[in-house]
Amino acid sequence: MEPVKIGLLGLGTVGGGTVTVLTRNAREIARRAGRGIEIARAAARDYRPELIEGLDRIGHIGDDAFAVVEDPNIQIVVELIGGYSPALELVMRAIDNGKHVVTANKALIAKHGNEIFAAAREKGVMVGFEAAVAGGIPIIKALREGLAANHIEWIAGIINGTGNFILSEMRDKGRAFADVLAEAQALGYAEADPTFDVEGIDAAHKLTILGSLAFGIPLQFERCFTEGISRIDAQDVANAAELGYRIKHLGIARRSPGGIELRVHPTLIPERRLLANVDGVMNGVLVKGDAVGPTLYYGAGAGALPTASAVVADLVDVTRTLTTDPSNRVPHLAFQPDELADTPVLAMDAIRTSYYLRLTALDRPGVMARIASILGEEGISIEAIKQKAPNKGETQVTLVMLTHRVIEGRMNKAIARIEALDSVQGAVVRIRMESLSG
Repeated sequence: MEPVKIGLLGLGTVGGGTVTVLTRNAREIARRAGRGIEIARAAARDYRPELIEGLDRIGHIGDDAFAVVEDPNIQIVVELIGGYSPALELVMRAIDNGKHVVTANKALIAKHGNEIFAAAREKGVMVGFEAAVAGGIPIIKALREGLAANHIEWIAGIINGTGNFILSEMRDKGRAFADVLAEAQALGYAEADPTFDVEGIDAAHKLTILGSLAFGIPLQFERCFTEGISRIDAQDVANAAELGYRIKHLGIARRSPGGIELRVHPTLIPERRLLANVDGVMNGVLVKGDAVGPTLYYGAGAGALPTASAVVADLVDVTRTLTTDPSNRVPHLAFQPDELADTPVLAMDAIRTSYYLRLTALDRPGVMARIASILGEEGISIEAIKQKAPNKGETQVTLVMLTHRVIEGRMNKAIARIEALDSVQGAVVRIRMESLSG
């Protein structure tokens, strides 16, 4: 059987890795797919040939991505450019030309996936995006196929390796955020502008996709609450460890009575949980299904070959189904298109969770009692409290509290009232907590 001809857009880290994997494992891939997969054309404006194994196996390399998309011999377009534009225009043009698409572009899927998938259904083509979430971890296939029998209850994931590396270093070595971020940039884990990683935008893109796959709702990136790790202080990391917790930057999607929670933020989780021990640049996603219980998916969330592994897996899937009736293929967002639900995504002040609070107060009688009174009046129960002894001559003390679960809106009110006290100095530090119990 003739090999499938693909057009590759982008020869950067992931694009180069895809060439390497397709070349190095060509025989094994053909055995799995039923036919060979050949890179007939590639488009890239800036790449390093000496770093790409198998580059000589590409039929033609140019700098015009639209020429690749318009080539009638190309059956599958692999978009590895990233960003919103011209990636969106290229993907939509490919679909309009009747070509299947494989992409690693989480931002594109999170923001424009609904229109991309609608166009693909109309044209009867597939869009593969396994590499868009958690690199080489097959979490999308797990949600879409492996866990299809389950009513998914919640997902909690470490889905950005840069943030996880920073928090791991802060915990293990007591280092400051800015110091570790500089090292992450020097090592190539973080970009020169690290905003997408450290402020949670990258994780929010990925969580948006996971939430849709888990709960059968349209992609709604704009409804995902996002909070980064740039304000995490080394003392909070140390306090968490003393209390038996670790701080992780989690993406959490949960089905609750009022709707769906989609939130990315720093989170205290018990140190004994497997997810709490996912360190460095690694990713981990914990999924709780009603039938299977909790399942953990762990591995490399980025990098040339791990991400290329997911790209090529999608290519194999598309190749296998080239002759399949489009109506019988696995749906893009796991649920049949006409079965997507309009379940609302909850506003952040409606979610319920526990909290770590740290504040600085004057060391005088009655202050602690007044703070506890405010929490009680707002219906917030204290699980644990720790007062750091002041240094000699100081008039202020640091108070650390853990609370039981409460609606965030009530906690917002309580924090505002506490910060308004004359005896409280500065802002209250608030980090959410999750037990992640099965």
